[in-house]
Amino acid sequence: MSSAHDLADKPMSRSIFWIAVAFSCFQIWTAAYSPLSSQVIRAIHVGFVLLMIFTLYARSGRFGAAIGWTLGTLGFVISLYHWVYESDLTARAGQMTNEDMVVGIITIALVFEATRRMMGWALPIICGLFLAYGLFGQYIPGPFMHRGYGLDQIVGTLSFGVEGIYGTPTYVSSTYIYLFILFGAFLEQAGMIQLFSDFSMGLVGHTRGGPAKVSVVSSGLMGTINGSGVANVVTTGQFTIPLMKRFGYSPAFAGGVEATASMGGQIMPPVMGAVAFIMAETLNIPYVEVVKAAIIPAILYFATAFLTVHLEAGRRGLHGLAKADCPNPWAAVRRQWYLLLPLIGLVVLLFSGYTPLFSGTVGLGLTVILIFGAAVIQGARPPLLRYLFWLLLGIACAGFVQFGVTDFFVIVAVLTLILLARRSGHGTLKLALNSLAEGARNALSVACACALVGVIIGIINLTGVAAEFGGQVIAIGEDSLFLALFLTMLTCLVLGMGIPTIPNYIITSSLAAPILLNLGVPLIVSHMFVFYFGIMADLTPPVALAAFAAAPIARENGLKISIQALRVAAAGFVAPYMAVYAPALMLQEGTLWDTAYIVFKALLAITLWAAGLTGYLKSRLHWAERLYIVLAAAFLVAASPLSDDIGFAATAVFLVWHWLRSRRQGPDIQAA
Repeated sequence: MSSAHDLADKPMSRSIFWIAVAFSCFQIWTAAYSPLSSQVIRAIHVGFVLLMIFTLYARSGRFGAAIGWTLGTLGFVISLYHWVYESDLTARAGQMTNEDMVVGIITIALVFEATRRMMGWALPIICGLFLAYGLFGQYIPGPFMHRGYGLDQIVGTLSFGVEGIYGTPTYVSSTYIYLFILFGAFLEQAGMIQLFSDFSMGLVGHTRGGPAKVSVVSSGLMGTINGSGVANVVTTGQFTIPLMKRFGYSPAFAGGVEATASMGGQIMPPVMGAVAFIMAETLNIPYVEVVKAAIIPAILYFATAFLTVHLEAGRRGLHGLAKADCPNPWAAVRRQWYLLLPLIGLVVLLFSGYTPLFSGTVGLGLTVILIFGAAVIQGARPPLLRYLFWLLLGIACAGFVQFGVTDFFVIVAVLTLILLARRSGHGTLKLALNSLAEGARNALSVACACALVGVIIGIINLTGVAAEFGGQVIAIGEDSLFLALFLTMLTCLVLGMGIPTIPNYIITSSLAAPILLNLGVPLIVSHMFVFYFGIMADLTPPVALAAFAAAPIARENGLKISIQALRVAAAGFVAPYMAVYAPALMLQEGTLWDTAYIVFKALLAITLWAAGLTGYLKSRLHWAERLYIVLAAAFLVAASPLSDDIGFAATAVFLVWHWLRSRRQGPDIQAA
């Protein structure tokens, strides 16, 4: 069986390619026109996912391919059951027929098997344990025993309700997430990766430790359009990791920097990871509120990585690229400025109060018009064609403002067809089709995870086990918020050893977020706490997905890369705790002054931590100095006047001492 990583770059066959294009067109159609009920859209979304996974991840040989096509086709066909018999299913409202039972059981089995093929055994085993608990939990002695549920209740909840496979995660996957993945795919195909690479190279490539800073900046920029950490590693890492190695960074450190910076893409607005959209839907708050809570911690996260590579370069005496070898960052922007317009439009719409679905749909339309239209008309003769393009663009925007997104898409389609009718547009049409297909493939891992974790959500809601689990944890940590936070962090990190961020967040937030709420933590802060440590799990040994994705590029052991990533991402473990004790860090309470104060404390703390972990500030640090500043930074985390005073005083004493000692020593003797 081929792994997901082995097939990440495998070309799709012609038939699978057109299925992927049809999948993307279906999602755009339903987003623009909403022609079907939400339940039907979710079911067909899962059907397309099953069809693509079973055909893409089939066993080798003719027999294996035949089985893959059979299972994939079966999964897609039974997804249409919800469309054909929609009125009957609504009228029965949970009363299962024999046909319903057959369809439901097959759906559950196919979702389990598709996820196993796509992501390995870990997530299916965890979800299988929850399914077994729902079926046999009445025989478990102790507080977690439930009253017992029939097979028809389990199948009805998981396969036909709105709390199982077709629950909130699948709803979000079939709407917001898919559109934003498609949005990122179009931008990447159009050259956004090159723009970000050129800009970051020109901006920081010539500074001390420039190649590593290029990795941090470019990965942060990629995070604004691509919410997948691993995808970020394998795109920007192809360029940045060899560059860091060439300029003196060890392979493990180079891979660690790229893994850390890439995982930060999931928390970097405006297009955060899929978890952010699930969180907004779960908490029933606007997506912009999630963005507001994430923006400062995201900046702190990348500031930590930037500081760490800067200090590591100072310790090792590493320099940047020659200024002449770095491109002009602003020339790169002037050359491909139109690539930024869809991203700017997306930000404006999100912060203007529009829904993520509406914003993503319009952003995708702008991408088609501005990027591919501009590509077609650049250098076109006669100039009249350029004027025609801008005229049609104005008409399209007017149609959007006057009539809404549906008519806007009609005008988009007409405009695109006019432009692509030219012979010079044939390459652009191919690029658009490739974007549609790649967007579909990029969405598979998210979609199958969202479908399968519905099993956990359905069983939790059916049995009420979350309340009992919460009571047990509260009994342990009711007198100590820190202990409850620590237990929650461990849960996220342990679960993250085998499952991606999305199911990790869904499982842990279902269990732990209500506990933290009862202990006085604001709801969005508790969910962000879980979200952050779900991300950090991909950097934490022994199973660090982002680190192992960087391993073949760095030609280094994934475990060594993971250890270096933890050094670079130290503040990623601290910022969530600071936000719990001082919610002003996530703009949840307090004044602007309160936020400025906690941000200053956080910056000071992460600077001290970075210096302590690298062993360098203005000059080299002895082990006692490193231990001292790590403890001083720890005092700045707790939000109490006494701990702040101790932390500031200890920091001031150290900085004076270090500055005087560095002056006496003169230029620091760097390691070879």
